[in-house]
Amino acid sequence: MNIDMIRAAATRLAGHARVTPLLSSPFLDDIAGRPVFVKAECLQHTGSFKFRGGWSAVSALTPDQQAKGVIAFSSGNHAQGVAMAARAHNAPAVIIMPSDAPAVKIANTRALGAEVVLYDRDSESREEIGEALSATRGLTLIRPYDEPQVIAGQGTTGLEIAAQAAEHGVTDAQVLVCCGGGGLTSGIALALAAEAPDMRVHPCEPQGFDDVTRSLAVGAIQRNNQMSGSICDAIITPQPGNLTFPIMQAHCGPGIVVSEDDCLRAMALAFERLRIVVEPGGAAALAAALFQSDSDTPVIAVATGGNVDAAMFTRALETLT
Repeated sequence: MNIDMIRAAATRLAGHARVTPLLSSPFLDDIAGRPVFVKAECLQHTGSFKFRGGWSAVSALTPDQQAKGVIAFSSGNHAQGVAMAARAHNAPAVIIMPSDAPAVKIANTRALGAEVVLYDRDSESREEIGEALSATRGLTLIRPYDEPQVIAGQGTTGLEIAAQAAEHGVTDAQVLVCCGGGGLTSGIALALAAEAPDMRVHPCEPQGFDDVTRSLAVGAIQRNNQMSGSICDAIITPQPGNLTFPIMQAHCGPGIVVSEDDCLRAMALAFERLRIVVEPGGAAALAAALFQSDSDTPVIAVATGGNVDAAMFTRALETLT
């Protein structure tokens, strides 16, 4: 992985991915005690940054590979990103999703033309299911984070952050990223190392699922003890990726762990002050920026996704009362 791959992905994404805005609010600045900027990837196609990696990976395939089709596993956001990219390239798509994924994510993935295969994330391995199906059907497996072209696509978010922050006169900042397997975090870290070296990336995770934070602390990959039970489903993975972890080791600062309650509060404040809809896992970085501030350095939080059920969003809004 290198910056040239990210720049090449940006070229392929031009005219297809949205350049999402960098938002701010004085009310959020007051809560955090420092300037807060929010990179609104919840406004990306399919409602999350995952479209970037999906398009990058599918567009890099040969015509023969595209004709045979692709397969991916995801709790929903990577699923939708790959499904939309595959449809645009006339490539069949099979998506393996956990049976407890939010219903809206499953429905949206099917609506994008993908075949959805459900599995039990506590007792079955999505990797094993994916590898078996790809072998029997001749499909190309597009992993959600441990895939060079996916990391390259996610890294285009970092290129935009560097350019947009500079327009605000910000070159020195903490960049907080909601982190599952580390594809977005490592991609942004690589991009910023080249384009804005005074910015420091920090992965943000929910309590009880802090494998990246623990891995960075001890210098070796650590696993989560469980794979379900958090409202932050979008960023629950077994462990950091074998490709992403060394990149995060080289370019990221310590991880930050946030509570579910703070994620819900961040969701509500994002809606109230920025008028954007963010899902629990997509609000982890903003939660860290608002409620765990230990510096007056400007902070940029990536709001990674907005695919949330109405009931969960209502639960978040109730924290405002």
